[in-house]
Amino acid sequence: MLARQVARTFRSIISSLIMVWVACGASTVFAHGGVSVEDDVCLIKIDRYKAHFTGYLPRERATQEFCEDIPIATQSIFVIDYISDELREMELDFRVIRDVNELGVTAVLADLGGEEAIKAATVYYAEPKRYHKGVMNIRHTFTQNGGYIGIVNANHLETGLKYTSVFPFSVGQVSYANYIRYFLALFAACGVFIYAGGRGLVFKVKPPRSGRRA
Repeated sequence: MLARQVARTFRSIISSLIMVWVACGASTVFAHGGVSVEDDVCLIKIDRYKAHFTGYLPRERATQEFCEDIPIATQSIFVIDYISDELREMELDFRVIRDVNELGVTAVLADLGGEEAIKAATVYYAEPKRYHKGVMNIRHTFTQNGGYIGIVNANHLETGLKYTSVFPFSVGQVSYANYIRYFLALFAACGVFIYAGGRGLVFKVKPPRSGRRA
């Protein structure tokens, strides 16, 4: 009987921890298309190739780093630091377009309406170029808040193949999704602690002695 109670308690704790992982981690790793957070590192995936992705606001936030959304419309710097050395042998271009159709974080290349629609919505474009040192530095001043979509193309010069990364982001818009995830995680963690405490798995309470010594 005791073994069954312990097994049920263990399954309940594991289920609650899974809820914490879903609330905190799962949605973060796969958010914003080609840009994701893995092991506290912001990565951009260009098909099978990877690079570190970091955003800066030199005028407003000094050296503070941003991975996805930009809190205010101002001068911004995007740094793409290659992890995959193969990217050094390719020409990369960088484009920012307005999210005119309000696609949000689910936007993929097929949703953007083709080459002409992309050009019409473009607010910034850096021509294809080889970055032999493995670092792209992109500077752009945002003048309007709203939704944007970044597009990075890597063109392999020898094979003619093109690899693309699409990552939606917002400028000057507060996203409450992260706060909701944190509160859910905190709530679930407290629930696990209270449940385990009530079962005597955290605090072991000694039963009172039945008699006194003479």
